[in-house]
Amino acid sequence: MTELPLPRTACVRLDAPPVLAAIGIGVHGPAGHVDEFELPDLWQFHLYDYEADLTLGGVEHAIRPGSVSLVPPGTPVRYRYRGRSEHLYVHLRLGAAGEPREVVAVQHAGVQVAAVERQLRQALAAWPNTPGRAVAEVWAALWRVAELDPPRDRTAQAGHPAVFAAVALIEARLAEPLTVPEIAKEAGVSHNHLTRLLRAATGHTVIGYIRARRMAQARHLLRASTLSIPAVAATVGIPDLQAFNKACRRELGASPRAIRARVTRE
Repeated sequence: MTELPLPRTACVRLDAPPVLAAIGIGVHGPAGHVDEFELPDLWQFHLYDYEADLTLGGVEHAIRPGSVSLVPPGTPVRYRYRGRSEHLYVHLRLGAAGEPREVVAVQHAGVQVAAVERQLRQALAAWPNTPGRAVAEVWAALWRVAELDPPRDRTAQAGHPAVFAAVALIEARLAEPLTVPEIAKEAGVSHNHLTRLLRAATGHTVIGYIRARRMAQARHLLRASTLSIPAVAATVGIPDLQAFNKACRRELGASPRAIRARVTRE
């Protein structure tokens, strides 16, 4: 068997619409459970709503709410779950014609999370009775993911120690007030240099990254926990309920109550 290259990126061609084989919602778990598999002839397109450890062909990734993956056919996949885990998935075939595009195999969709989720849920609602609509929604979602920040811009700075330090501080203090100068001081670089490094690694400014992480965590807690909405708001560092409501509508496309109610309808 030919050894597969380590899939940090995937080469896709999106000039023609995909051919869909399956669309659904996968629910996995419990904590510590491991799934291992591969799809020999199909691409896997996932939008995650949980935290887990994902290994693609020997390369380890930490996924979190809002992460997306685009896995080429024949790639060994291994998940280790940390609890009940739900994701949207599409299994599909891509054409061989058209301009190749290099896409990061696992990345966070950032401010595009809500739009990608909306398109995949619309595809799920249309499948299989209205396949043309489903194909159109998945195709549009694939283009959104393909047009996230280019891989080459990220790889140059993603491993910089200042990025690791800044991200670790943000994750540890997501519920607290954070300023760019204090994060930069902790990371050991200037305000402007940290902004350049983090933008190269994640596609966001420092403030934009904090906002994206807060809203991704808010979405996760609203959908996966029984915490009250005020408690969720406080947990993600936006204790003002009016501001939290506005942020959810702007970044996630719905009010906190609507996001939570959606879970009970599914």
